[in-house]
Amino acid sequence: MLRSEKENWLKNREIDANLVEKTLSTKPIYTGRLLHVYEDRVLLPNGRETTREWIKHPGAAAVIPYTDKGEIILVRQYRYPLQQVTWEIPAGKLDKEGEDPLMCAKRELGEETGYIAQRYTKLFTMATTAGFSNEYIHIYLAEGLESGVKHPDEDEFVETVVLPLEKALEMIYNNSIIDAKTMAAILQVAKMKRK
Repeated sequence: MLRSEKENWLKNREIDANLVEKTLSTKPIYTGRLLHVYEDRVLLPNGRETTREWIKHPGAAAVIPYTDKGEIILVRQYRYPLQQVTWEIPAGKLDKEGEDPLMCAKRELGEETGYIAQRYTKLFTMATTAGFSNEYIHIYLAEGLESGVKHPDEDEFVETVVLPLEKALEMIYNNSIIDAKTMAAILQVAKMKRK
């Protein structure tokens, strides 16, 4: 870390001190295969106490495949909590603690689309639902694509769709694409490719 970066980081920590909540206790509420729900007792900056319910998540990675023709590859799949089929970039959870998000993104690209990529570029990391979960998802751009055979998990049913990037943008604006990570990735790639 450069000296100026460290100084900015320390300054921001000092600025944030009046916003930070201190954990007093943690109580597990539910432990599942993927998600773990907790109820924490916290001390607020004003000295009062309250509770915070939150979900512990292992983290995830996603990838937006971009073809030489200016197309992107999405998957359509049924999302039970929403009770509908969604358009999404390939994504999946980190399978083990400390897993390299890039390895996860490569795995998900192969599983869900069958494609492999020659080049990966990290686009960004986003907090998916900061109000109630600690999940971060790492988003990558995949280029230099070669098609292959997809091999989804046994409980995963996906349809692979190739779309012009401009069509995907229209689908965001007409509310056909509603998945946040997918919207953010498409908008970022569109901005990069228009330069």
